Amino acid sequence: MYKRILLKLSGEALMGDKQFGIDNNRLDDYAKEIKSLYDEQIEIAIVIGGGNIFRGVQAESGGMDRTQGDYMGMLATMINAMALQAALEKLGVYTRLQSAIEMKEIAEPFIKRRAVRHLEKRRVVIFGAGTGNPYFTTDSAAALRAIEVEADVILKGTRVDGVYSADPEKDATATKFGELTFDLAYNKGLKIMDMTAFTLCKENNVPIIVFNMNEKGNLKKVVAGEKIGTLVTV
Repeated sequence: MYKRILLKLSGEALMGDKQFGIDNNRLDDYAKEIKSLYDEQIEIAIVIGGGNIFRGVQAESGGMDRTQGDYMGMLATMINAMALQAALEKLGVYTRLQSAIEMKEIAEPFIKRRAVRHLEKRRVVIFGAGTGNPYFTTDSAAALRAIEVEADVILKGTRVDGVYSADPEKDATATKFGELTFDLAYNKGLKIMDMTAFTLCKENNVPIIVFNMNEKGNLKKVVAGEKIGTLVTV
């Protein structure tokens, strides 16, 4: 069983069946899944994306400056992080929200030592605003924060049950991988995380598990060591 994990959630996952924004039912489901780990004394850090609200790359395609768009995307991640924090605290889970951009009225600044201390004191730490820099995704933020707080593993919660040879929603012949090495995933061109995040994980020996977050109980099973999803290691 892993002792300290970093859970990476996409912003799109919070939409549920909606086309935009946050589905409160999906948010509550995720909070309950996280609480089930919290009750098992697991130390939990979370990075969440903002694609359900705004994406910097979409802004660039519309003619907006990429840097401006990326900062707008960071603010979107903070909205999701605050929503998740509220859902967790409603269940009695102690949380701390840390931001890579100073927002002192709503979040602490990211400080590694403080984040680790919160984890040791059994507070769920949510990292918002990505890395605080344009041109970096929340995947990169997840990899960076996992390394900084010395997480045992990155759990990438998605709507599919692992890594496939092709998109299983579009290709019926796609096959699922149970385990992969970083090199094999790279050579096969599998899109697990962006290359910056992927390289950070490989060079710092941080394993990644890709699994279906929408299946009730999966998060707890993954942390307990059950063979769910796809494990990517050195």
